[in-house]
Amino acid sequence: MPGHIGMINQFRNLNPVNLLLLFAYTFFMRMAIYADLPSTLQFEFLESYTRFFIHVPDGDLLSPAANVFFAGIIVYVQALWFNRVVNNHGLLSKPSFLPALLYITSASLFLPFLVLSPPLLCNFLLIWIMDKFLKVGKSPNAMMIMFDIGMIVALGTLVYFPFIVMLVMLWLTLLLYRSFNWREWVSGLIGFLTIFFFVGVYYYWNDSLSIFYRIWLPLGNKFPSVFKINYNDYLVLVPVLVMMVLAALQLRENFFRSFISTRKAFQMLFFMFVVALLSFYTKPDFRLSHFLLCVPPGSVLLAYYFSNARKRWFYESLFLVLVFAIQYFLFV
Repeated sequence: MPGHIGMINQFRNLNPVNLLLLFAYTFFMRMAIYADLPSTLQFEFLESYTRFFIHVPDGDLLSPAANVFFAGIIVYVQALWFNRVVNNHGLLSKPSFLPALLYITSASLFLPFLVLSPPLLCNFLLIWIMDKFLKVGKSPNAMMIMFDIGMIVALGTLVYFPFIVMLVMLWLTLLLYRSFNWREWVSGLIGFLTIFFFVGVYYYWNDSLSIFYRIWLPLGNKFPSVFKINYNDYLVLVPVLVMMVLAALQLRENFFRSFISTRKAFQMLFFMFVVALLSFYTKPDFRLSHFLLCVPPGSVLLAYYFSNARKRWFYESLFLVLVFAIQYFLFV
């Protein structure tokens, strides 16, 4: 890594060399799991109700090393796409590779983030949805965009049930960006139901409608009032929280100086972060990898801080502290 320039300064511009550095960095952040590879890694990438009509062979298709390798490749590809979306919509003061750098960093926070999981695959859909949401304010008619997003949410729900909660984002985004138009409010739901209509028809043909009804039962789960938390597992989040607070302060400082579209974009991303965070309640046996869904919206905020931070010694040190903290807790 280019030490004399500093990581953040290196990625503050669109130098093509950064593509190689990001690739190396993706696997540098995965050293801990390669150093102590589990003997087996389970990977079921479709919900049980989807496997009913899409038959996936049982057993481990990938060796643990291949599993971690492909997870790394997926994170790298997602980071570049995410970077492009953030730059295209002008969310930061200038185009850079910071969104990709912070996406890869955030997607390496915990050991369960480093292996293949349904939430990791769903992040492709989440970045796609993010891109579409950011277009809502710029298009004369949002009906087709909302219909598309509804279908994407349905596809995500077939892979990982808690993704269904992203439906809430359809209406939160419309509230933020547009005056009320009932057609736009309904079109997203129609997009979602279109996919599940075909799923329902398949279940009906196979005399299994009772199983189809069971898909929706987790939506009635009570939100847990007691959490079993091992705080040592989450100490790595301390530097992340510091950055989040600094980013929020910076946003507040620039809030009324920035474009209305940028302000609305950050409000929308904040809601997306909260919705992704809280959707774990729909899965009683949820795993830590669920919080990968918070990575895309959260990384924009972190990138915003580093894009605007002024004290070089401070922001470079803060980033290094985060990287060392992640490595330390992954190895421990």
